Amino acid sequence: MSFLRSRRTCPLAMWVVFASACSGGGDVRTGDSAPLPVWSYDSTQVFPADRSLLRPEDGVALPDGRLIVADQQHGLRLVEQDVTSRPFGNLVAAGYSHHPPEHNGGANGVSLEPDGTHVLVADVFGAAIYRVNVSNGETEKLYQHRYGVNTAVRDSRDAVWFTQSAHNTPAEGEPRLWAAVDIPRAEGALYRLGMQDGRLAPQAELMVDSLLFANGVAIDEAGGYLYLAETNAGRVWRYMVDLGAGRLSDPLVFVDSVGADNLELDDEGRLWIAAPLTNEVLVVNTATGVRHSVFRSLSPEQQQMIEEFTRRGQAGTSRMELFTPAAWAPLPGLITGIIIRPGGGPVYFTGLGNALLKLSR
Repeated sequence: MSFLRSRRTCPLAMWVVFASACSGGGDVRTGDSAPLPVWSYDSTQVFPADRSLLRPEDGVALPDGRLIVADQQHGLRLVEQDVTSRPFGNLVAAGYSHHPPEHNGGANGVSLEPDGTHVLVADVFGAAIYRVNVSNGETEKLYQHRYGVNTAVRDSRDAVWFTQSAHNTPAEGEPRLWAAVDIPRAEGALYRLGMQDGRLAPQAELMVDSLLFANGVAIDEAGGYLYLAETNAGRVWRYMVDLGAGRLSDPLVFVDSVGADNLELDDEGRLWIAAPLTNEVLVVNTATGVRHSVFRSLSPEQQQMIEEFTRRGQAGTSRMELFTPAAWAPLPGLITGIIIRPGGGPVYFTGLGNALLKLSR
């Protein structure tokens, strides 16, 4: 039986309440073995410096240090160690489309499969999931959904879990998605594509419904948990997950008062959360629930914008006119995700602009 629960709450009501414990500088420990830096923005973090990316909403790091990031025009872009980049894969041949202004491409969530040989790319406007071979770029459309797919991740049993943020069909694309941000609607959902006779099932199973903009997903297989971001409700859910049976149980609001976007687990099992409206990244100790703000860029004027954005969300009135570059300046775009290199090295913050932020640790 699917795990279906209605989540009807006051959207974004708590986005301006920050319970995270912040440090003024130096290292912060969450009880794990590795320390966490606290970063502040400076222009040298913009990566690449020529701002040559196009909507790098999410991405992954390869073992050799190269990055694969979302690219609105081509679907994916490979960033080499020398900082040059090029389109990667062949998503267009597999059905991906970017023809502005009538239809913008929606390459969104990017995740590495457990064995590291392929990445999954979710198309939030075109409603598809693509699978791309990391070594040669061979691409296939893995699944066509009815509505836009925000994020897709694969577990070690080969099942694919993916989120739907809104009821935006490929024909309606981007405008209908943003309409669900403008005046929040409980149209988000979590789905699962299981395996049948060695192949993915032809139809996805609905696991959780009535979410206010379902977004990032992270699976902690060692701990037996699945984390799910519900952006417009300002929270991250945690479920116990049985991968063998493909079932969820014991739902818990694990993090609240955070408008979470993409989620990422690091080598220490800590949960990293991108919070775009507040230009912030949080790290949560999954054993204790203690959270820390490791990056935040927010002026008094931007704080006022958040408060007005929240007020309008509570009132059910239009608010997208507040969504302008002034809301995230001087950052290259809204922070939507985190790329963590395995085994250490820089951390990258992804976003809806033309560059990443590269931070040393």
